[in-house]
Amino acid sequence: MLREANYRRLFLGRTTSLIGDGMAPIAIAFAVLDLTGSATDLGIVLAAHSVVLIALLLVGGVVGDRVSPRISMLGADFARTFSMGAIAVLLLTGTAEIWQLALLYAVDGAATAFFNPASTAIVPQIVPGRRLQEANALLNISRHGGKVAGPALVGVLLALGSPGSAIAVDAATFAVSAICLLGVRAPTLRESDVEPAFLSELRHGWREFISRSWMVAIVISAAVSNAIFFPVFMVLGPVVSNESLNGSSSWALIAALWGAGGLIGAVLALEVRPRRPLLFGEGLIMLIALPAMLLAIPASALVIGIGALVSGATVGLGEVLYDTVSAQEVPAESLSRVVAYDWFGALALEPLGLALIGPLAAGLGVSTTLWLGAAVITVCQAGVLLVPSVRRLEAKVTTDLTPTPLPRPIEPGD
Repeated sequence: MLREANYRRLFLGRTTSLIGDGMAPIAIAFAVLDLTGSATDLGIVLAAHSVVLIALLLVGGVVGDRVSPRISMLGADFARTFSMGAIAVLLLTGTAEIWQLALLYAVDGAATAFFNPASTAIVPQIVPGRRLQEANALLNISRHGGKVAGPALVGVLLALGSPGSAIAVDAATFAVSAICLLGVRAPTLRESDVEPAFLSELRHGWREFISRSWMVAIVISAAVSNAIFFPVFMVLGPVVSNESLNGSSSWALIAALWGAGGLIGAVLALEVRPRRPLLFGEGLIMLIALPAMLLAIPASALVIGIGALVSGATVGLGEVLYDTVSAQEVPAESLSRVVAYDWFGALALEPLGLALIGPLAAGLGVSTTLWLGAAVITVCQAGVLLVPSVRRLEAKVTTDLTPTPLPRPIEPGD
């Protein structure tokens, strides 16, 4: 795959920016904790990012199909270079306030709403159908590789410097990503005399999304799990590390091992091709709550990290299988908008979880909150396996050798 110039540029650009993405949540977490020491403040900053991302995902999906995934990704990279660069300047000059961090991180969330659907939709444009799983697996290796390299790098930068220096590097990665995307060539889209109405495109995308019960079930499950797991992991994880482990270095190790697990899962996806990919992948993802359980004890940083490694591996493999099924089952001209509904649904409840996790932990205690969250996630992930289409959908075998040029898109995506 990497011998193909278009795919190689996409891969290199995404890998670079994802290393920065792996740095940002940790750097922001310790920037907020350095400013106020408040888990509630950290939840608010993360929620600001999440709320704006979710609010604009459907718009991002339509724009990705209407304009082109490549242009959407470029615009997003430029916006994220600005927003993260501004956060870095504020932190490095000692003038940062919580509301400023929340506002600028929200800008990053807005840009991500345009980038994420487009980054999924561009793959079938430049990759032969028979190689979609390989292409998605390599991109997931990139994604989770960033979650290994990013935390490892931010751990060094936090030890030697400050959160501001880490976020400055993050801003630079988006600029590198944009440079790589400038060289990507995707099929030219057919011009239309009548531009489809925005709401019409949204309705069509909704029909494509809702017609697939397996997708609806997985997105509902992801909505509940994401509303609990990421607030627990990103907010209470650093708090436990600060109070009971060894501060930022312990949390950087745990986060890096989470990313390493995802990397392992993505590598396995290069070879693992189950006959029923959703049943296999969603069954494995039941282990996602393992690090939350270990944080609740709390175990040692190494043991928690091993739990994160296992959890991340199940997610990394499951994501590749789900992305491949989505690309095979959804019409290519609708994929960006259908992916937007997927992202929208999966993340819809996350801001609520981020906003509530601090007060909830203050009322129930950190350990009790972690145990409760782990229990709900496990039950939710088990429930998705009760849906017949999740259990029965079988992988498609494709033999085409070249990607098919896309017509002018008229459907929303996720």
